[in-house]
Amino acid sequence: MSTIGLILLLCTVLSGLVSSNSQTVHKRFEYKFSFKPPYLAQKDGSVPFWEYGGNAIASGESVRLAPSLRSQKGAIWTKQPINFDWWEVDIMFKVTGRGRIGADGLAFWYTTQRGDYNGEVFGSSDRWNGLAVIFDSFDNDNKHNNPYIMAVLNDGTKNFDHKSDGTTQLLSGCLRDFRNKPFPTRARVEYYLNTLTVYFHNGLTNNEADYELCFRAENVVLPRGGYFGLSAATGGLADDHDVIHLLTSSLYSTQQAGGQQISNDEQQKLSQEYQQYQQKLEQQKEEYRKEHPDEVRDKDGEFDDWFESDGQRELRQIFQGLGQIQDVMRDLHKKVDEVIGKQMNSLSMLTAVYSHSQGQPLQPTQPGQVPQMPALPITRQDWEMMATNNQIMINTIAELKGFMIEVSRKSDSLLAGGAGAAPSPQLLNEMRDGLNQVKAHVASVAQRMAAAPPVVAQPMCPSVSCVSTTTLLVVITCQLLVMFLYGLYKERKEAQAKKFF
Repeated sequence: MSTIGLILLLCTVLSGLVSSNSQTVHKRFEYKFSFKPPYLAQKDGSVPFWEYGGNAIASGESVRLAPSLRSQKGAIWTKQPINFDWWEVDIMFKVTGRGRIGADGLAFWYTTQRGDYNGEVFGSSDRWNGLAVIFDSFDNDNKHNNPYIMAVLNDGTKNFDHKSDGTTQLLSGCLRDFRNKPFPTRARVEYYLNTLTVYFHNGLTNNEADYELCFRAENVVLPRGGYFGLSAATGGLADDHDVIHLLTSSLYSTQQAGGQQISNDEQQKLSQEYQQYQQKLEQQKEEYRKEHPDEVRDKDGEFDDWFESDGQRELRQIFQGLGQIQDVMRDLHKKVDEVIGKQMNSLSMLTAVYSHSQGQPLQPTQPGQVPQMPALPITRQDWEMMATNNQIMINTIAELKGFMIEVSRKSDSLLAGGAGAAPSPQLLNEMRDGLNQVKAHVASVAQRMAAAPPVVAQPMCPSVSCVSTTTLLVVITCQLLVMFLYGLYKERKEAQAKKFF
């Protein structure tokens, strides 16, 4: 009982600490270090309180840091450094592409100086001083550990190791797939009391609360007064790297000194700036509506059919995934069938060799298949049997040839003598006798070949289709019948011609 009581006491203390800690943290939205749709970009293409460059493109709905073209780089940075110590950044982004492998990825930055817009490290500068949370989608070290999310600290003196994907320099990380998701993926980067925590939303659902812990690192000391930034880059492969919003909140504790509190004058100043910004935005929207009346009319459903909904996109991606699974299963079935076929062939060859070694004749493994002759010597007796069979076949062919010549001669005489009168009964009797003789000789040849002694081992015959005796007899009979009918037809035509004249 004492052990159970101790466990309950510890649970109570821990829950109290967690609840007290959650109650002491306060958030405040920082609009000067954030951007979100709609009307993310202004009329002139600029983003308020931010600067972007390189191949980055800002629109009203998102910021495309790097388009799906090769060797593209772009970045966006805050104009002013932050003036608070602890912060939380919520990033919503989409990385989409047609390839199975993406490249190269995007990165979130907190550095003392703004980086370049065409840098070497995911579109930003190398040797930075601060933090980089990198979403790497290309496997440079070929270890099959991408897409990967990692945090890398730098004091401004180290170069990023691209060959190893930064594995020797990372602070911590997790293996997560953030490409081609049905919904936008999210990342929440929190830095509070020298503890860095990264949460990840996989984009498989539309629930904003479906975050999971990626990693947590303690005793992380970052320089004060840094800049926020986002950058992306493509290489030989390409993806669209779109950032939909970046929302920054400053974190405060009730135990902090009053120096973090904002005076009334500063609050009034900030509220006036916000109201002026809202008025200016509404004025620009009204001017745009007046200048482009055709583009803003019928916003309720005119262009709904031009785009696919979230459900349609999700269903299409599900069907695509099922199609890919079906293709993979089809390839696996083919490979399994090949392996089974090779095993059956090997087993049949081993069986044939073993049977021949035991003195048994070779048997075909399948119906219609020629038995395979193992690599064994042929005896003199086998050669003599082969020569005898060949001589029988030659004699049979010679006899058939003689009968065919005789039938052809009688057919020619029938045609020559039947031009002026009907065929006589004598000729018909001769033809009938000739056919009977052909049948008798063919039957005798078949019996003679059937009575030949079987051959124990024969060499492989060439794959040539031989004509059977029955087929040959049918062909000869049909030929004689056609010739006889043709003679009757010709005789009738000549008789009708004589009556007409």
